[in-house]
Amino acid sequence: MIHRPALGADPERNRRLLQEALDTSPPGKLELPPGTHVVGDGLRVPGGWTIRGAEVAGANGGRPATWLESIGTTGHPVLHITGSDVAVSDLGLRPPPADPGEHGGDRGTAVTIGDYLYRETPEWIARVDVRRVHVERPSEKHANCVALMGAVRDITLHDLTVRGGYTGVAVHWGAVGTDVSTISGPTYHPHRLTVTDLRVSDAIEGFYLSSVHDVRVEGACLRDVEMGFRLLPGDNTDRFVPEGVVGSGIHVSDVCVRWRGPRYAIRAAGWGRSEVDGVVSVLRYRDTVIRDCRLRGTGTGESWSPIVMERAEGVELRDNSFESDLLGEAAACCPRAARP
Repeated sequence: MIHRPALGADPERNRRLLQEALDTSPPGKLELPPGTHVVGDGLRVPGGWTIRGAEVAGANGGRPATWLESIGTTGHPVLHITGSDVAVSDLGLRPPPADPGEHGGDRGTAVTIGDYLYRETPEWIARVDVRRVHVERPSEKHANCVALMGAVRDITLHDLTVRGGYTGVAVHWGAVGTDVSTISGPTYHPHRLTVTDLRVSDAIEGFYLSSVHDVRVEGACLRDVEMGFRLLPGDNTDRFVPEGVVGSGIHVSDVCVRWRGPRYAIRAAGWGRSEVDGVVSVLRYRDTVIRDCRLRGTGTGESWSPIVMERAEGVELRDNSFESDLLGEAAACCPRAARP
């Protein structure tokens, strides 16, 4: 079934129409007309739905004709995907200003798939496809833009453009618990993820991968960021899963970073301090490669390096290049077709 709601100038009515269709109709296609449509708060997207805007000719950053702009103050994502077999395409998303705090990476986003903390054992969310989506929050640097959290797998992100925000794409483990200090396991680690043709600009960070496995990131342009990307152990939550799974099968390639921040373009860390009991331990990566990345920029702090490796045993660096940019020249390291 195809739903084509008649959206208007009333944000609350717009949200009600969309959410009622998603909640009460059999899963189908929700097609949004061209234009900017303001909604009073974010939308929950259950399994089986396709949400798409008006098609735009071409790809590689072609600007969408359809935009959803949330004005909610609850911290709900503009689109919170809570079930499997969901597709989102040809949309622009503008989240409202949000400051969810250190452990609120799944809040205040444009798109969140899954959750960070669960009240009870969750079902895995699988087979979600997000492509030809733009996110804009250029004056807001506190919340992430796209978040993949917890029990998610078989996720594809392709042809995404992000302007502003803290992290463009945040990928993070999840667990059952009321807060990070009460987790007793099990934990849930995003895997079988593919991110291709990602463009992030004017953000604190391009992307990070925290306590994941079997992830491929290929072809990204990260410009005017303070950090390019990070590989993180995730506070050693591998203690709750079979040894050798978390931190394996991670391949990052063909990423261009133009950065100017206090520290680094790339950081790979294997050590972490658990917030459950304060114990410091080290995650050993396996079959993890960072290759063919082009780094241009300079650190602004007293101690900086293009690539920082912190006890990241098992991470292979291959054919990466660095060019200093002490004068802050305007030249970009990304191919023109991939620029945001």
